[in-house]
Amino acid sequence: MYSRPADGLRICHPFECAVSGSSRVEAMKKVVQQLQLEAGLNQVKVSQAAADLKQFCLQNAQHDPLLTGVSSSTNPFRPQKVCSFL
Repeated sequence: MYSRPADGLRICHPFECAVSGSSRVEAMKKVVQQLQLEAGLNQVKVSQAAADLKQFCLQNAQHDPLLTGVSSSTNPFRPQKVCSFL
């Protein structure tokens, strides 16, 4: 982990040099907690995730306003009609 060269300078991992003392222990505890959390996650192969995403998109395409458009009667952003009297 550490090495002490002949000139007396301390060489350490960049993360260890950034924090010192008890804050180093707390930082390492947080790293361990995060790694434990990530280790417990259910992993899915990319090919399976892509297939699931494709299936979801195809099943919900008819409800996607970017694909089907929005009717002018339900569009809240349509230009307002101007009523003027002559």
